[in-house]
Amino acid sequence: MQVKTFHLVSLGCAKNTVDSESMAQLLVRSGFRLIDRPDQAEVLIVNTCGFIAPARDESYQALRELASQKRKGQLLIAAGCLTQRYGAEVIRQAPGVDGILGTRRWMDIVEVVTGLRQSQHPQPRYHLPEAPTVGRDVPGVVQAAVQGASAYLKIADGCRRPCAFCAIPLIKGTTVSRPMETILQEARLLEEMGTRELILIAQDTTDYGHDLGMKDGLAQLLEQLTQAVPGIDWIRVMYAYPGYVTDRLIEVIAAHKQILPYLDMPLQHAHPDTLRRMRRPANIEWVHQTLGKMRAALPELALRTTFIVGYPGETEDEFQTLLDFIDEIRFDRVGTFTFSFEEGTASEPLGDPIPPEVKQERYGRLMERQQSISLEKNQAWVGRSLAVLVEGSGEGLSLGRSYRDAPEIDGMVVVEGELPVGEILPVRITGAMVYDLSGIPEASRFLSTGKSPFTRFNTV
Repeated sequence: MQVKTFHLVSLGCAKNTVDSESMAQLLVRSGFRLIDRPDQAEVLIVNTCGFIAPARDESYQALRELASQKRKGQLLIAAGCLTQRYGAEVIRQAPGVDGILGTRRWMDIVEVVTGLRQSQHPQPRYHLPEAPTVGRDVPGVVQAAVQGASAYLKIADGCRRPCAFCAIPLIKGTTVSRPMETILQEARLLEEMGTRELILIAQDTTDYGHDLGMKDGLAQLLEQLTQAVPGIDWIRVMYAYPGYVTDRLIEVIAAHKQILPYLDMPLQHAHPDTLRRMRRPANIEWVHQTLGKMRAALPELALRTTFIVGYPGETEDEFQTLLDFIDEIRFDRVGTFTFSFEEGTASEPLGDPIPPEVKQERYGRLMERQQSISLEKNQAWVGRSLAVLVEGSGEGLSLGRSYRDAPEIDGMVVVEGELPVGEILPVRITGAMVYDLSGIPEASRFLSTGKSPFTRFNTV
């Protein structure tokens, strides 16, 4: 029997990557085989991102490129956020697309592919139900994306927050939490596969369980995970929402060595007036108090946040408040974006009045300020030891990440010597750059003193 083949391109965030992996699992279960070469695949799938204009442009470019190279009999399917929001517009922008599958129905990928393959004269097919069914689980499909020794595990999808600039609720619908027992079962499976780092993701992880009637749902989930998967070394939490990092959550993180002392909390701005226009939490005092509590409970806490510059109405004084804020808080990691005007969002009536050159100038100033802070933070680790998850090696060097570094968005640790990939080993830090560290392995010293090289993090 001829094996059916597919090629899948996944764009955007880690949450999209999980959906892509889930679609791949369904196709493989139905007799398809994933291949790397698009020219040899029967089915081409692009899981798109449609969050902001640059992401949309990248998605359209990927679709057009594949469409231009399609051979007779090949099918091209556009899936994901772009298609959920723009539907038929995707066909107009990328002629040659045969099928449209919204992000809320990734689980119907086999149905869409089968329908197109059986059609004698295939016309573009649309699968875009309005119901917010993003949280639906499919038996036998693990909603996770494994990348080496790390795995992203989705705990919820959708968002109920009112952020004025964000199109996610338009794309995904409201928050739908996955059942805790399902998450625990999938985490156990990932543990059996040898996963060393489990990364919990959602549009808002701190909202986990709200729709299930749970209070402090994320804290409850974390406690259950530490019991369910004791063999997973690191548990990392991403995408915390300001105002919902509770005292109990802080206590749970501090009480369990598996849970990394790493907080990713996108704040978006620091001036109360800007935050109000964004429809974001504007109580900056809460931020100071909460981060103070976390740093007291977790002395080695690594803080990551995200900011938007050039939001409509942002004055020079408001921007200066943001600069002063990062000077005061001293984040380990900062991601910055210039404001992207999005039709249909609550910020649409505000327009896009700040000139692009002003946005870019503010972006440059903020990143320059943060780079000096990041360098100083990194330099403080020189002479100390960090546990590093080795992700690659060759030509006499190894690359890895410490607890301070989430995959793809934070820094790396460059280590002398070729270390075993997938292991977590102690590294003596010898050099610091703006984003990355360098060091030498010291596993022999840890082993000779009876200390485990597989600890959450070590400071010496």
